[in-house]
Parts: sequence; structure tokens; C-alpha cells
Amino acid sequence: MDEHAVDLDRHVRGYLIVFGALLLGTLLTVVAAYWLHLPLALSVAVALLIACFKGSLVALYFMHLISERKLIYVVLAFTALFFLALLFGPFLTDLDAVSL
Repeated sequence: MDEHAVDLDRHVRGYLIVFGALLLGTLLTVVAAYWLHLPLALSVAVALLIACFKGSLVALYFMHLISERKLIYVVLAFTALFFLALLFGPFLTDLDAVSL
């Protein structure tokens, strides 16, 4: 019985650490948006990078994807690549209009 309590304590401690990391990520997003005075494009890029990190933590720990098989990671990687293609595809087709 004691080994189950120790195992449960370990999981709860892990969830609390992830919760703290999510709070820290939120704080970093607010700092980047209001106090760093970055250019708009860089501010959005930093916010999206922090959001991706926070989303990964939620998916891995709270949705229990960290203990899944490799097929989940292949599907997740395909989804991320497809999303990036949809996101940056229009920019790549309209490079003539953008002056670099």
C-alpha cells in the first residue's frame, strides 16, 4: 500500500511542476508582450514559441501522451508539418510581392 502512495506522490509532484512551468510560460508571455517592447513580428514569434512550449507540456503530461507509443509521435509530427505547410505556404507563393 505504501508503494502506491509514493507513486501517486511522484505523479502529483510532476503535475505541480508542469503547472508551475505553465504559469512561468504565461508570465514570460506577458513580459514579452508588455515590457520588452519588441517589434510586432518578433513579439508574435516569441509568444507563439512560448505557446507551443506550453501546448506541448499540456499534451505530454495532462493528456498522458508522454507514455504513448511511437505511432503517436509520427502522427503528431505529420500534423505539425502539415500545419506549418498551411501556415507558410501562402507566403512562399507570394514572394514577389514582398520586398526583402
